[in-house]
Amino acid sequence: MNKKETVLWVLCGLMLTTAGCTSYYRVSDPGGTKEYYTSDIDKSRSGSISFKDAKSGSTVTLQASDVKEISEDDFKAAVKPEKK
Repeated sequence: MNKKETVLWVLCGLMLTTAGCTSYYRVSDPGGTKEYYTSDIDKSRSGSISFKDAKSGSTVTLQASDVKEISEDDFKAAVKPEKK
């Protein structure tokens, strides 16, 4: 195996390793009146955050927030549709 092939295989391995590493978050406003769930948060220079709420599908921007990392099981339980 030459050097290019070795580098290619190492890069492929790294991509596969990091592909399964998703973080899940519960985000609430400072008053704690509303909770949101997401797996991706964008932080701005001004300190606000933007994300897509997994429950509603809406894009949310908060100037102040409380962000907590949660488990995948907690995330799935929180965003599953309610049965009628």
